Amino acid sequence: MELRHLRYFIAVAEEENVSRAALNLHVSQPALSRQVRDLEEELGFPLLERSAKSVKLTEAGRVFLAEAQAVIERVEEAVAKARSAAEGAAGEIHVGYAMSPTVRILPKALRAFQDELPNLKVKLHDLSTEEMLVGLREGHLDMAIMVHAHAAILRGLHSEDLSRQPIRLAVAPRHPLSEKKSVTLAEAAEFQLVSFNPTEYPDYGDVINDTFSPAKVTPHIGEEHDSVASLIAAVEAGSGVALVTDSLACVVGTRLKLLRISPEPKPLVIAAVWSESGLSPAGQRFLACAKKAALEK
Repeated sequence: MELRHLRYFIAVAEEENVSRAALNLHVSQPALSRQVRDLEEELGFPLLERSAKSVKLTEAGRVFLAEAQAVIERVEEAVAKARSAAEGAAGEIHVGYAMSPTVRILPKALRAFQDELPNLKVKLHDLSTEEMLVGLREGHLDMAIMVHAHAAILRGLHSEDLSRQPIRLAVAPRHPLSEKKSVTLAEAAEFQLVSFNPTEYPDYGDVINDTFSPAKVTPHIGEEHDSVASLIAAVEAGSGVALVTDSLACVVGTRLKLLRISPEPKPLVIAAVWSESGLSPAGQRFLACAKKAALEK
C-alpha cells in the first residue's frame, strides 16, 4: 500500500464518482479504477459499492476513509514541518548575548524575527564573552551578539560587525563628577576604576588601555566584576567609576549617570559571531534581523 492508493481512494470517496475524481487527479479513469481495486484486493474487503453512474462507500469504506484522511493529513503536516525546519522557519535557535552592549539591538531584532517566523523559538543566554566563545565552539550556541574581540580570540569563528557604541564614563548620581556633562580622561583617572574580570571579559582590558592611552594616564583598577549587574551595583554604591557603552542608559535608568569623555574614545564594536561551520537558515534570518535592527535609530 502506498500513499497514492490512499489519495486516489479519498478522491473517489469524496466525489462519489470515478470520472470526476480522475479529472481532479489528472489521471485516466481506468488507471484510477485499477488503483482503487488494487487497494481493495490488498485489504481483502470492498471499500466501494459501484453502480453505472456512481460509487458509494461500504461501512468498511466509511471507517477506512476517516483513517486514510487522517494519515494523509499527518503526512502533509510532517512534510510542512520538515520544510519549515529546512528553510529555517521552525524549531529553535540559541543566541548568546552581552546585556549592556546589545540592549538597543536585541529587542528590535527579536521582534522582527518573531514577526517573520512565529513558529521558531529564540532562546537567549546572558553570558560573559568567554562563556559565549565556549558555547559557539562547543555547538551550544548558534550565534552570539557581543563586543568584537581580537582575531586571536575569535580563531575558528566567523563574525560580522553590527554597530559601534560610544564609550561613556559611568558614575553614581552623587559622585563628584556627576554634575559635569563631559569629563577629560585625566579627570576620570583621578578616581578608582571598576572593571570587568579579564578572564570572563578578555577584551575589556584593551578597552581601558585604548581609552586612556591617548591622555598618557593610567587609571587605578580597584574592583573587578564578572557581570554587568554587579558592576552597576558597585558604581552605584560609590566603589568607583566605570567605562561602559552609552546603551547602558537603557538598563540603569537613574541609578547611574553616563558622562561623555573628551576627547571621544574609540567606540566599541558590537558584532554577530558564529561557528566556522556556518549559520543554519534560521541563523541567517536572525542575522539579517540583527543587522536591520542595528541600523535603526
